[in-house]
Amino acid sequence: MTDRYLSVDQVAELLGTTARFPRRLIEERRIRYVKVGRHVRIPESAVDEFIQSRTVEPLRRSRTGFRRAA
Repeated sequence: MTDRYLSVDQVAELLGTTARFPRRLIEERRIRYVKVGRHVRIPESAVDEFIQSRTVEPLRRSRTGFRRAA
């Protein structure tokens, strides 16, 4: 158990959002979380997985489309 468990406010700060966004992710079950009594904790690895799964890589265009003007 080397994973850190973060509060909703800590996750919001990490993502640069308000606390409402992580709470919505929890409510919609779009992120893993742990209930400890009445407290909700989100594993740090779950936040990393969420970010990785929504990362959009840039398109690499081939240079064949660009031609020199004569």
